[in-house]
Amino acid sequence: MNAPVPEAPAAGTRRIDVEALARVEGEGALHVRIDGNTLEHVALRIYEPPRLFEGFLRGRHYTEPPDITARICGICPVAYQMSSCHALEAACGVTVDGQLRELRRLLYCGEWIESHALHVYMLHAPDFLGYPSGIHLAQDHRATVEMGLRLKKLGNDVMIVLGGREIHPVNVRLGGFYRLPRLAELRALREPLLRARDDALATVKWVAGFEFPDVEPDRVFLALSHPDEYAINEGTVRTDRGLDVPVSAFEEHVREEHVAHSTALHATVDGEPYMVGPLARYALNFAQLSPLAQEAARDAGLGPVERNPFKSIVVRAVEIVYACDEALRIIDQYEPPEHASVEVPPRAGRGHACTEAPRGTLYHRYTINDEGIVLDARIVPPTAQSQSVIEEDVRDVVRGHLDVPTDQLQHLCEQAVRNHDPCISCSAHFLKLEVERR
Repeated sequence: MNAPVPEAPAAGTRRIDVEALARVEGEGALHVRIDGNTLEHVALRIYEPPRLFEGFLRGRHYTEPPDITARICGICPVAYQMSSCHALEAACGVTVDGQLRELRRLLYCGEWIESHALHVYMLHAPDFLGYPSGIHLAQDHRATVEMGLRLKKLGNDVMIVLGGREIHPVNVRLGGFYRLPRLAELRALREPLLRARDDALATVKWVAGFEFPDVEPDRVFLALSHPDEYAINEGTVRTDRGLDVPVSAFEEHVREEHVAHSTALHATVDGEPYMVGPLARYALNFAQLSPLAQEAARDAGLGPVERNPFKSIVVRAVEIVYACDEALRIIDQYEPPEHASVEVPPRAGRGHACTEAPRGTLYHRYTINDEGIVLDARIVPPTAQSQSVIEEDVRDVVRGHLDVPTDQLQHLCEQAVRNHDPCISCSAHFLKLEVERR
């Protein structure tokens, strides 16, 4: 990294290089061109070659994608497994309900807890507190970081009980699970979850005390929505601009296109860039949060809609409270089903599914033949969908801070990206920053 320039810039050319953006998953580049006091150009460059998951799913047996797609991400493998399972079950005309549906939701809660805790404590909080990393933060705030690590461990423990292991779970299959958890295993999670919920409430209070830039960009929000629950595994695709359609209509409204400066696709919904993730979920589904999570949000100063992307860290903490609450609810009313899975016989068809990964809506679509061979696959990850909005956020930050020193501008640009908790490795990779001034 080049040495920062401490003085405020004069008119002319200025350049910032960040060879690899810290505290996000992946690599890439951001190019900013400024002429005097005019912002001319912002381009988020994703330069990793295609990973070709959609391509090598073709020709595989329909039982294989849940395990294969889990390898797309080591932090959010459940999201890929669940979206894959739901889409393939839809193609086969099968619905998984009852306690098996609840267990899937419990597994997803574990992933939300561990992923959100990792982001809040290790990747995002250092931005607000002036530390270069979570390790440096722990040197001065050991007890606080240990609380975050406890939360992450608890989320991992839930994934182990339901999924067999915390990284790339092996117990998920079409129709349910290979093995049901024993009642004693679930009950053993109850006390740790109660403690984790207390830690989550403390986390909300902690991050609510950070200083946030006063910004409220008018972004389109897109997320799943369900009338009876805070949508995780199922629901309709909704936006705050009035769209409300089944997941099978996702591709009728969401379009992806190549842009010259990136190997990652940019997405729009009905022609507009849009945001997925905690802010979108929260805005569209606040009423479905548990009473305790709603209370925590209000105590943190949030209304039922929050548009400041820098406050996404607070909303993520609220979702940890909810995930703990929901996990406790499922465990407390659990009754073991008769079988670990239902039959999913193959048939020719096409299936669509969306689930809510911690970072946002994840879409899968599969076409299979009557022998269960995958003929076609499409995967639209959350970060790819927010790609254009991330560029817009960086553009707003630069436009509002043209006269700040180079090192401060660099920090604000990086923080604007980390607000979205991007998983570039799920779609392409991320961030080298260049600021060019003329």
